[in-house]
Amino acid sequence: MDLNQYLSMFIDESREHLQALNDNLLALEGSPEDISIVHNIFRSAHTLKGMSATMGFEDLASLTHEMENVLDLVRNDKLKMDAFIFDCIFKSLDALESMVEDIIQGGTGKADVSDIVLSLKSIVTGDYLKAGTAAGAQSGTADANTAASSILDEFQLSIIQQSIDAGMQVFYIEVGVRQDCVLKAARAYMVFNVLEQNGEVIKSDPPVEDIEQERFDNNFSVFFISGTDQESLQKQVANVSEIDKADVTLLTHEKLEELLKPAMAAVPEIAAAAAVQEAAPVQTAAAEVRKPVAAANAPVANRTIRVDIERLDALMNLFSELLIDRSRLEQLASEIRKNDLTETVEHMSRVSSDLQNIVLKLRMVPIDTVFNRFPRMIRDVAKNLDKKVDLIITGADTELDRTVVDEIGDPLVHLLRNAVDHGVEPTVDRIAAGKPETGSIYLRAFHSGNHVFIEIEEDGRGINRDGVLNAAIKKGVVTPEQASKLSDNEVYLLLFASGFSTADKISDISGRGVGLDVVKTKIESLGGRVQVESKFGKGTKFSVQLPLTLSIISAMLIRVGAEKYAIPLSSIVETSAIASDQILTVHGSRMVNFRSNVIPLVSLAKVFSVPNKNGKEAEKETQIVVIRKGEKLAALIVDEFIGQQEIVLKSLGKYFTNLFAISGATILGDGQVALIIDTNALIK
Repeated sequence: MDLNQYLSMFIDESREHLQALNDNLLALEGSPEDISIVHNIFRSAHTLKGMSATMGFEDLASLTHEMENVLDLVRNDKLKMDAFIFDCIFKSLDALESMVEDIIQGGTGKADVSDIVLSLKSIVTGDYLKAGTAAGAQSGTADANTAASSILDEFQLSIIQQSIDAGMQVFYIEVGVRQDCVLKAARAYMVFNVLEQNGEVIKSDPPVEDIEQERFDNNFSVFFISGTDQESLQKQVANVSEIDKADVTLLTHEKLEELLKPAMAAVPEIAAAAAVQEAAPVQTAAAEVRKPVAAANAPVANRTIRVDIERLDALMNLFSELLIDRSRLEQLASEIRKNDLTETVEHMSRVSSDLQNIVLKLRMVPIDTVFNRFPRMIRDVAKNLDKKVDLIITGADTELDRTVVDEIGDPLVHLLRNAVDHGVEPTVDRIAAGKPETGSIYLRAFHSGNHVFIEIEEDGRGINRDGVLNAAIKKGVVTPEQASKLSDNEVYLLLFASGFSTADKISDISGRGVGLDVVKTKIESLGGRVQVESKFGKGTKFSVQLPLTLSIISAMLIRVGAEKYAIPLSSIVETSAIASDQILTVHGSRMVNFRSNVIPLVSLAKVFSVPNKNGKEAEKETQIVVIRKGEKLAALIVDEFIGQQEIVLKSLGKYFTNLFAISGATILGDGQVALIIDTNALIK
């Protein structure tokens, strides 16, 4: 039997079963007496064991078998779930996920899980309840944690990789304190002080808390993001008294991978997790919506097929070319005016429109493919911070283009971790404020028009407006004069400024001043935007707006001078023609009265330096397009409305980056290129 042909099916089904195991285990943690949940977990583990054994992945099968032994005792009322057992099974699932990811990357799925197996066996024998064995098991866990702490977790690795991609300078700095130094912690503090003045520390090894307590030998290292050059940074650190080593390495993706290799080799499951960061995960699209929990015992659907994502991408690219040719044929038919040709082109247009809807729907996937990993993450972060948090998810069946879904995961991780760390208060503070001791984080997704909205709302401490402003002034993000004129929402958006942080204490969760700026950059690169609402003492809501698809959009084609531009319809409020006497001048800026509001008037000819044929704008009437960004409106002056059209978004490539108010281009029916206007950039 050729097992290679079944590998793709094994990977897909393993992922489904692992997700079901995670979901059901979280449910069981909330209802430890519910044996029906244990039965579901046991069935998923049993199926996974059988599949792994059939495919020859013995380590996977062996670990799942040990899990089965524990679960069998629980479902037969011979063992009660407790904190140690939950932690042990969660660690087993982490190891299984790492082994499956290793298989996806072409590996053998082998891993050293002897510590976990030892713990599972001690649960079956009951030895884990005895102090000696429990201590031994915990010691083994501590060793694993120590090994893990020497490298980056998924969150930190994500920040560093995205920072490198964004062209920021990321350094790995190794610092050595002299052997005869008496106050090591004081010298380390001085080094951190130098670093904080030049940028942001992402990770220190040992952790900051250990360094403060002098729990380190004479060396420590940091991952650091800075605008300062390498040589200057090295001199500043080396100039601190009693520092005899300051090695500063500028990181690229290759150097980062090289740096992490030795540490990751010591912890195979982390190595596999890091490999996932480097390579895009293999995903599949199916024609039905699956509920993660039901996957454990769902019957195999015989009306669906799995389609490789690359095939869908190829189909989308081919259809994009067809759409451009359709526009060209429609234009030719209107010029030639032959009935037979016109009828044929009209029929082809109707058929291609139906085909377009099908192609777009094929690429749409439910957002729960991203959401379903968050309950486990929130559980782990809350436990680490010793907080009680409930995550309430609604709208997980909301569908988005697969490209958007692939990219939105990391920004949402940042926002959710921020909500747990900065938003939800410690239990003692919540009780003192008259709130329930368990904080609530709401994760919602819903459609609105041609967009999908994702909201993250918590009932925590809210944002301290004055605290944010003071921190922004101190960091030089705004001047005191600018600060006095900012509205509440504008103050909250300062949280997204690069390097901004209001954390009093730095932790491995947040407070490094890196994260929310990466969130904003990523969301805007997807054609979306993020807004913040907050009530001090009551809670905060982050709202992310995303386009349904990144490939084909409806747009209004307009002409400015001899140039053609496209404005996305989702940004347009209305089009109009105004008389010249309706144009006002306020403080030197041109404005227009629109539905009882005075809004800015923007000349696209001036923005894009387009020569005007007449040398001046029309005197009697001016054509305008009214656009919206949140609650703000503006009017754009155009020379002519060409009409509405479905357009294919094309990237301008790596040589045309950071163009003001331009988000891409499209090819029109006559072969001309029309630039797509980024209306958000035109509204201040």
